[in-house]
Amino acid sequence: MLTNEEVAQIILNQFGETVTDFDDPYDLLTCSTSRDQIVSLVKFLKEHPTLQISFLTDITAIHYPDSAGKEFCVVYHLHSLTKNFRIRIKVYLTTDDLHIPTLIPLFAGANWMERETFDLFGILFDGHPDLRRILNMEEMDYHPMRKEYPLEDATREDKIDALFGR
Repeated sequence: MLTNEEVAQIILNQFGETVTDFDDPYDLLTCSTSRDQIVSLVKFLKEHPTLQISFLTDITAIHYPDSAGKEFCVVYHLHSLTKNFRIRIKVYLTTDDLHIPTLIPLFAGANWMERETFDLFGILFDGHPDLRRILNMEEMDYHPMRKEYPLEDATREDKIDALFGR
């Protein structure tokens, strides 16, 4: 059985300082990398004979409107079925440049996950063959999971955004 430390060391040996912020909340190895390295990192994890991370569990995003220079975070969850090991990889993007390469050449299942992330957050997956909305109407001119809108009616005084974590 692989430990988080062993996997982190394998990644560090290959990628050095281009992969950072190693942590293991709830025993889930988590790290960060850049958009330039994400495809190389995932390909390495998939093809490494010891790791055998062959299943893309999920792609999603998070909007941090108050984090200057890191307003959006694209999150990848991957799983090695043979080694029973999971890893989370984060890539931070700025509001002005929401582009990241697609993972479809490595995982065909990334297609719908990337479309959902585009639909809800507006992340643009470069190289995606059919990047269009999957849950919402094409006519929508906004992305509903962005924290850009008040949560409650502004005329109500009993409910303010501060009560909801904003």
